[in-house]
Order: sequence, then structure tokens, then C-alpha cells
Amino acid sequence: MELEILVSFLLYSVTLVSFLFLAKTKLSISPKTHSSTAIPKPYPIFGSIFAFSANFHRRIQWIADILQTIPSSTFIFHRAFGSRQVFTANPAVVQHILKTNFPCYNKGLSSHQTLLEFLGDGIFNTDGEIWKVQRQISSHEFNTKSLRKFVETVVDVELNDRLLPILSEVSENKTILANFQDILQRFTFDNICIIAFGFDPEYLLPSLPETAFVKAFDDSSRISSERLNAAIPFLWKVKKILNVGSERRLKEAAAEVRGLATRIVREKKKELEEKSSLESLDILSRFLSSGHSDESFVVDIVISFILAGRDTTSAALTWFFWLLSKHSHVENEILKEVMGKSETVNYNEVKDMVYTHAALCESMRLYPPVPVDGKEAACDDVLPDGTLVKKGWRVTYHIYAMGRSEKIWGPDWAEFRPERWLSQVDDGKWSFIGMDPYSYAVFQAGPRVCLGKEMAFLQMKRVVAGIMRQFRVVPAMDKGVEPEFAAHLTSIMKGGFLVKIEKRGSTNE
Repeated sequence: MELEILVSFLLYSVTLVSFLFLAKTKLSISPKTHSSTAIPKPYPIFGSIFAFSANFHRRIQWIADILQTIPSSTFIFHRAFGSRQVFTANPAVVQHILKTNFPCYNKGLSSHQTLLEFLGDGIFNTDGEIWKVQRQISSHEFNTKSLRKFVETVVDVELNDRLLPILSEVSENKTILANFQDILQRFTFDNICIIAFGFDPEYLLPSLPETAFVKAFDDSSRISSERLNAAIPFLWKVKKILNVGSERRLKEAAAEVRGLATRIVREKKKELEEKSSLESLDILSRFLSSGHSDESFVVDIVISFILAGRDTTSAALTWFFWLLSKHSHVENEILKEVMGKSETVNYNEVKDMVYTHAALCESMRLYPPVPVDGKEAACDDVLPDGTLVKKGWRVTYHIYAMGRSEKIWGPDWAEFRPERWLSQVDDGKWSFIGMDPYSYAVFQAGPRVCLGKEMAFLQMKRVVAGIMRQFRVVPAMDKGVEPEFAAHLTSIMKGGFLVKIEKRGSTNE
């Protein structure tokens, strides 16, 4: 064992020194690498990792810029040691990998191993029968009327008892809310824990408590994302063997996350054993009552639900309120729609918030909660645009780039315009026009389409209605400062969202 560690360390050192030396040499020769939108030049052994490393801090935008310059919206990226990755923003290719040739494109062994410590064998990190079982159970539960009502009730309680009072206090004291994104993350974290597990972490209390679990969850997500995007995956694997740096922290953080998830599962099992009938409507109770009681299996499900329910919805709402602050006509249209509903918007009224729905879709087009997603080819294949794919290659569809593609959205793609999703009928009311899911892949598509889509829209529209009826969210950043889009496994507004909360006047301006 000591010999293995020594050899690994030597290989790590040699590779790192070679990489730094060559990267410095090549980048000093080609100073435009940082801003170039051309397909990066590959070099023997190291592929295009020099350009990748130079642009790592802005890799989402960098790859999007490259894709915009290519007629087919698809290119092959050369990773180190002969590995290849296909990037695409072509809807025909997306349909091919997500539906037409679905059996050939899985999450894959490489992705599974990379995310294993954090996500285990949860629904986002598995293929085959394990995925099918989780999918079938989840699909059934997300479609139950009782769950829909439960979601509606939980969101309303969290909104009225926790979120709105915090915003009211900030408004009355005329203070600056240091990070509205954090408030929304706390809101969605409490929501998903109650909805999915019947467990209230009380993360959105007025004291805004810090918890070891949330810190561990954030670290696990960030480090897992760094693994997934690593220029040389071999390096994080060596760090894992040596148990140093970020890999040591991931081990600790993942243990913390799995510890709480395990406690939630055990307490729920005990609660169900003590009851003669199923009273709770949370998803975990339904999973356990359906006969799926293997602890490790259910723990993985718990973690996946938290990731899906907390980070994606809060990210979508953060960017939505930012865009709203810059487009008063959109704000006025939504406010008009909100004020036409009852004070506590019920399910049917939420469904009828057509303009708000369109504005949320438009916001997620420009700032998708999951900016990129990928599959691994289980067989050799040829994509619809003629790109050859070899078994083992990753094919990554770039959702962020697709939302900014002139080929898909036309010359006004950069405009925040909810009307592109709408048409007006004879009585002047708006009618929503859905977009092809392979051109707008924010919720994936095909057999793995997001099961929580309806729940997410219900939650977001209810939050928008509740906040906008009483308050205006006003960015408090320095003049001319634009927030930066960044991503781990899900997207974030880098540095948070500094805002003022202004109470609306009696005229509801």
C-alpha cells in the first residue's frame, strides 16, 4: 500500500510540474487564449487543457462562445491523455442523445465514480435498473393529487410565516439584505425537506442560522463539480488516495451529508412502524411504505431530492428577480396578473398565471439552473450533424449556450422578452406557447425529463406572487456592476445578490 501511494505521488508530481511548465510556455506564446472563441488547439498528451485551464474561471461562457461560432453548433474537445468530449448546442443532437438513441447514452461509469461520494446511487447518478426503479416510484409520487395539495400548503406556510416577515423587517428598517440568493436557498431548502421527508430544518428562521449540514452539502456539491470538470481527473484521484486537500474535505462533507440523511430515514422508518396507517404525505413516507426500505438506497434518494429541490429553484428565482429589476414593463405585467388573483393564490390561480410562467421560462433560458449536462456513449455512434462519437466519449449538451443561440431564438436572443413564449387571444388574454424541449432543455427531455417540473413552477409562481404583491426587490450593487453567472453542479450568482426591499404603496405601483 505504501508503494502504491509513493508511486501515485510521484506520478502526480511529474504530471503537475509538466502541466504547469507546458501551460506557462504555450500561454506565453499565445496570449489570446484567454479570450479566443476558436476551437482550442490540441497538443500531444495534454490535449487542449492549456486553453481549458486559462478559461476555467469562465468555462461556461467560454464554451458557449465557441459553440456560437460553429455552423453545426457542435465540436470535439480534446482532453488530456487522448480523452474526448463532444460539446453541442444543436437541438437535433440533443434529441438524438436524450430520446432517439437513448439506450446508447447513459450517465456512464466515469460520471458515476466522480459523483459517487456525494450522490451515491441516487437517481441523478445511475443508469439501468437502479435508475428505472427510482424513476417509476418518483413518477408515481409526483403525480398524486394529495402531494400537489401538500406542496401548496408547505410553500404557503414557509412563505407567510418565514420569508415574507424577513423581507418586511428589512423593508421597515430600510437596511440592505446582504444576500437575497441565500434567503431563497434557505426557503427552498426548508421546502424540499418538508415536502420530501416531513423534516423541517428551520433554516429560514429570523436568526438565519448556520448549519454544518448545509455547509457540508455546499462543499460536497462544489468539490464534486470540480472533479467533474477537472482538466486532469488523475490528479483528484491521487489526492483522494492521499486523503489531502479538497478530497479530504469532500470525504468529511459527504459523511456529514449522509449522516443527516441516514438519521432522517431512520426516524421516518420508526415513525411509520409506530403508526397503523400512512398519515404523512411526504415523499419519503411513500417510498418507505411502498416496500423500498433498503437504507443506503433511500439515503441516496434523499440526497438527490435535496439537490434537485433546493439549488435549482433558488437559482431560477435569484436570476428572475435580477432580470425583473431591469425590465419595468415585465414587472408591471406580472404585477397586474398577481393583483388579479386572491391574496393567497390557490393552485388553479397559479396555473392561470400565464405571463409569470412565460417570464420564468425566459429567465431560465438566459440563466438556466443547470447550465450543462452530459451523457457517456455506451457504443460508437454518429450524431445527426455528422459528428463521429466513440464508445466512452462524453457528449455534453450546453443548455446555457442553447439559450443564447441566434439559430434557435433569432436575432433578439439577448433580450429578456417573455412575449416570445406568448400569444394574445381575442379577449386580450395571454396564451402560453410551449417550446420544443430539445431546443429548451432546461428540464432535460425524453425518458429522463425532470419529474419535479410542475412542482417547481408551482413553488416559483407562488413565491413570485407572494413577494411582488407586497414588495419590490431592488438590486443594491454599485452602479454599472453586473452579477456574474457561475456554476457548480447547479448555477449560482457569484458573490450573492445584494438587494433593498421596498414596500409597495397603496396604489400597487
